[in-house]
Amino acid sequence: MPKPTAIPVQPYFKSRGYVPGGIVTNSKNESLHMEALPPFLRTLLVADGTVTKSLEAYFWEQVEVENLGQAPATLQVAAPWLNLAAGAAVLERRVRLRGMESGRVYAYAQSLIKLEALPEHLRADLQQGRIGIGELLRERGLETYREILDVGQSVEPQLKDVFEFDPGDLIYRTYRIVIQHQPAIQITEKFPCSVYR
Repeated sequence: MPKPTAIPVQPYFKSRGYVPGGIVTNSKNESLHMEALPPFLRTLLVADGTVTKSLEAYFWEQVEVENLGQAPATLQVAAPWLNLAAGAAVLERRVRLRGMESGRVYAYAQSLIKLEALPEHLRADLQQGRIGIGELLRERGLETYREILDVGQSVEPQLKDVFEFDPGDLIYRTYRIVIQHQPAIQITEKFPCSVYR
């Protein structure tokens, strides 16, 4: 039987959620076998909606966005998905999504935010530490476009404190939010595979 052909992530998930052969190749030229993932986790990777609402519906509990810290930063390396060169100023932000009844951490997210690409009221909300980027965008009624850029698998034992358990294999996705035709926010979300099995 011939080996399935790996398909690059971008631009495939712009219009589809299914991958013939089940394997995608990410930006690091690594393969991820999508078909082998738990179905709900696979859905989270390709969906362009907000993760919090999906988690609440699937696990049937309220999910809280906990701000783990945010600060202005200078990029040490370029962020091409935001059209930013090294040395550009961004707001870095880290959050985790936790079930309010179970206490379980479902996801961890890191964001790079290009503040000058945001409307003033949204910029102020984010700088004040208001959380839930998706919630803020919905509250403000902003027209946005989300583009899945990358997916993959990693092992990051240093995130044990974030998840409050050894997360083992993490499945991640990176996407960007485009506002007024400009890439404005880049988000990488990491999901502990064991929670979704």
